[in-house]
Amino acid sequence: MSKFGELIETQVPVLLDFYAEWDEACKGMHAVLRDVAAALGDKARVIKIDVEKNNELAEALRVKGLPTLMIYKNGEMKWRQSGEQDANTLIGLVKEYV
Repeated sequence: MSKFGELIETQVPVLLDFYAEWDEACKGMHAVLRDVAAALGDKARVIKIDVEKNNELAEALRVKGLPTLMIYKNGEMKWRQSGEQDANTLIGLVKEYV
């Protein structure tokens, strides 16, 4: 969990994607997140977290639905939603915290 603290304690916004390899909706988000990361460049970070490999973290954050997306800045959660999102929506949301 201390690694998680290091991930989210940054000046730039961090978009977290909690996913599972077997989930079809999560698979659909791969390309979307790639586009988001490309569009934002070094203004933000996009990090994918496999819930099966990080079960303790997913439980601590009460991740129930997949994919679950969160935006953190300076260690504070700014936004959270479960379900698929399109790239433009996510880019707009993250830019609010740049």
